[in-house]
Amino acid sequence: MTLNQLEYFQKVATLQHFRQAAELLKISQPSLSRSMSLLEEELGLMLFEHQGRNVVLTKSGRVFLEHVNRILEEVHIAEHKMKQLAGSGGHIDIAYVFPLANYYIPHTVRSFLDIDHNKHVTFNFNQTHTADMIQGLKSDRHDVIFGSFVADEPDISFVPILNQNMVVITPKEHPLVQKESVCCSDLTDYPLIGYDRYSGLGGFTRNFYKEKKLNVNIVCECPDENAIAALVAEDFGIALVARVDAVDQANVTVLPLADADLTHTVYMGYIRDKYQIPAVKRFIQFVKRDGKAY
Repeated sequence: MTLNQLEYFQKVATLQHFRQAAELLKISQPSLSRSMSLLEEELGLMLFEHQGRNVVLTKSGRVFLEHVNRILEEVHIAEHKMKQLAGSGGHIDIAYVFPLANYYIPHTVRSFLDIDHNKHVTFNFNQTHTADMIQGLKSDRHDVIFGSFVADEPDISFVPILNQNMVVITPKEHPLVQKESVCCSDLTDYPLIGYDRYSGLGGFTRNFYKEKKLNVNIVCECPDENAIAALVAEDFGIALVARVDAVDQANVTVLPLADADLTHTVYMGYIRDKYQIPAVKRFIQFVKRDGKAY
């Protein structure tokens, strides 16, 4: 059976008249009658009985109509949804690393939605590590991700969006606050609060310690700057972190590195050469154009 046959059947069942239904459907009455006969033949059941010039549904026809009504309603819902996706509406699944949750992601998405053409777009937000986001992109769980660059991923476009200066944070009464800046070697003299080793910044800072041959004592790992700064403020240790709003607002002292110019770059990622609905395309272009300013 075809979708046209279901629509024809529904119209005849509603009007109980083949000629009127044919006129509304803009087809000939013989074509409509032939289509319904083929449908009955396929189902192996009579759907209509003639009563004078009218037709009425058989018991089987009434059961069939219940299902046809549900099927066509779902089809109309699907058509409406697809028109939304193709137009100014649409849904975007994004994922991002924890440090971007406090300001960058909310501000960027709100700025995008404030554009009149984008106001009907909806978002799903997911915070996780870069490795999980890469898998999410490949499995279609995410449309766009924000995290660290990952080598050997030729199918993913990485666009740099943020440069974060790395700084050292200490408790307010820590001995290092007497200095205007901190040397890399100072990091080995005190307990260190680190990023989760499976996160982008966790790998970035650990590679830095390795390159500088720093034998640091990481006593605790945390997912983001909020958690790290809270522990530092309570004198659990010091930390090397990206300078984000959460750090400046925490009850800690922020000190630059004296002997290393260390910057961490955050990237937007998406699958290259893959079909994207218009809303996703607009969001990617928006971030490329305006998202780097935040």
